[in-house]
Amino acid sequence: MNLSPDWIPFLRSAGHEAEHWIEIGPPNAPDSYVLAYAHGHQAVVLTHDLDFGAILAYSGDSGPSVIQFREEETSPEQIGLALLSAIIQCSDELQLGALVTVDFHRAKARILPIRRRNKPGPDAAPI
Repeated sequence: MNLSPDWIPFLRSAGHEAEHWIEIGPPNAPDSYVLAYAHGHQAVVLTHDLDFGAILAYSGDSGPSVIQFREEETSPEQIGLALLSAIIQCSDELQLGALVTVDFHRAKARILPIRRRNKPGPDAAPI
């Protein structure tokens, strides 16, 4: 819901299947519901909402793949070519399950599940 429906014809014209959430579910659906739908339908979530990445990191889930924009301007005219490039560059990762971050200059993929780095457990001794 946080991206324009203008993305649908843009993605379709580039050969990708695409639906806007407004065509699928209620506009006030929680992010977890959107993720569950995408996971069940083997879809990739395209978003500007960083909460999706946080939910994936916290949950430890291995899917669905999420592509998130890290730019203020998120219209297809402004960042569309960067997105298409990221989809090509990260296609293997997206198939496996990944969180892909896209800005005007690069795309970065993290394979899911996202593991916490060296986080000590409750019984760990202080260093």
